[in-house]
Amino acid sequence: MQQKLNDISSLTSKMLRKNFGRGPESCSAFANDRFLVFYIRGFMSPLESTLLEHGNSDNIEISRDIVMKTVLNQLKGILELEFEQDIESFYHDWNYPQNTGMITIQFEGAITELDYPNQGANVDLKLIIEEIERISILVQKRPEKTEAYFISPKIFLVKRDGILVRIEKALIAKGFEQTLLVTKDELEKSYLHRDGRFEEIFRNPVADIFVDWDFNEDRSITCFVLK
Repeated sequence: MQQKLNDISSLTSKMLRKNFGRGPESCSAFANDRFLVFYIRGFMSPLESTLLEHGNSDNIEISRDIVMKTVLNQLKGILELEFEQDIESFYHDWNYPQNTGMITIQFEGAITELDYPNQGANVDLKLIIEEIERISILVQKRPEKTEAYFISPKIFLVKRDGILVRIEKALIAKGFEQTLLVTKDELEKSYLHRDGRFEEIFRNPVADIFVDWDFNEDRSITCFVLK
């Protein structure tokens, strides 16, 4: 399995390089249960760096989202063949100041039984769920369903279903999906970083928090990467 993850990481790096004109400095893959998570470092082009310096991160986010749809479409068939499971959904998000990113893929069935004995025992997934729901209420509303997953000793996922409020659904129907995505990303991350008690829950410093949404399915993935 580890060799398979290494090969897929290498392939993903090549696809990013092909579509963006440059590849990441590193791309590490982690899998557990139905999820495959890529943690990416050093993936900022000179043009994007210039845009970021001039406060144009929204433009970077929108352009990356467009290109990532192509990358993920190219990966879909390969990953489904490799893991013998259909893909349910894709997520991706980027931390531009730290030049890091994540791609999370949820399959319809389990792709691995990777086990990290006792590594996740000191983290109470119920506390993560409660804290995510508390932040969700501050920003929008309580999710209809929230689940937390241990992926590796340094990576945890939280999946929320039923999080969009009526005004957000109306904006999506009017074609403002990209604007809503950028706005929700900035707003929710500010609350997660400023008001979240995650380092206390994880008993470890948090290196990155990534968030992405599937508006069609009214679903969101939050990925915590620990130091």
